[in-house]
Amino acid sequence: MPSLLGFSRNRCTCVEQLDGQTMRSWCRLQDTLTDAFVEIMVRLPDLEITGARGEILRSHQEECLKPAGSLEKMVGVRIGPGMLEIIKGLMGKTAVCSQLTFMVEECCHGVILSLTKDVLSAAPKDKEGAKDFFRDMVKGNTRLYNRCAAFAPGSPLVEGIENLQSQEKAC
Repeated sequence: MPSLLGFSRNRCTCVEQLDGQTMRSWCRLQDTLTDAFVEIMVRLPDLEITGARGEILRSHQEECLKPAGSLEKMVGVRIGPGMLEIIKGLMGKTAVCSQLTFMVEECCHGVILSLTKDVLSAAPKDKEGAKDFFRDMVKGNTRLYNRCAAFAPGSPLVEGIENLQSQEKAC
């Protein structure tokens, strides 16, 4: 890796419902060394990935500039439990560019989180009730743990359930 005096990173994952049967999720990563984009198309209600594309515009690893069709391997996969292992199995645990694997996982988690928004809106309005509601929700679905800032270690919403970190890695 090149010697750096400064480093900055921005990553954004967005999900859009295109129609009653289709969602699009994309992840954009821009940092001092990398500029990359991944997009997946997902069919509802079975959460099957119907399309995947992406590109790496800039990378400190020259071999990353040509992902060699690894994203197309995701077509036909259903988003659900064990996604990380499925992604690694299809794209390779030592993918040419590990950022692509991570970005596909982020797209899948974005879809899952977007489908939980109705559940999130049902949270009690009082502060303590809301904390208990979200804590119980994360306990019931450990894949939510550390998927966004609200459910990250150290957040008051997951206070007291940090032991989920070892369980979350298994998901």
